Amino acid sequence: MASFGTPAFRLYLLRHARAAWAQPGQSDFDRTLDDDGFAEAEVVAEEAADQGYRPALIIASTAMRCRQTAEPFHRTVSEELSIDYVDSLYSGTVDTYAELAFAERQETSVMIVGHNPMIEEFLHLLVGKEIAGAAAPFGYPTAGLAVLDFDTRPTAEDYGGACLAGFMTPRPAR
Repeated sequence: MASFGTPAFRLYLLRHARAAWAQPGQSDFDRTLDDDGFAEAEVVAEEAADQGYRPALIIASTAMRCRQTAEPFHRTVSEELSIDYVDSLYSGTVDTYAELAFAERQETSVMIVGHNPMIEEFLHLLVGKEIAGAAAPFGYPTAGLAVLDFDTRPTAEDYGGACLAGFMTPRPAR
């Protein structure tokens, strides 16, 4: 359970915003956000910044909808915020997400912008099904942002002890 002070590490899990259906001949990978998705991405970035949620690094899937979801954080938090685009988030496992989130680096706050079902499974693994289910009772929504605090620096092999510090979505639950 995380303390009330500054966490040793903060992880942000952001599912990409709502995407348009694939056009004929378009791959799933190249799907873009629809109009609602662009609005969701802007709203969640602004709300997160208003609450002081400012990752030091963003690691996003290379899929177009994840790129488009990450971009508003770049504008809202800082133009100097680094965004690393990583292919393996597109079809990676929960282990892939953990390896990327908890890699040895100097940043103490990292945002992962990825896809379901992995974002939801990763949240369940980190905080347990009961807490994750209470935060997102209808499943992990598009543009949903979980904020997880750790009292000690997690590693890809040992990342227990996450505390769900916040969960936001740009629209009301169903």
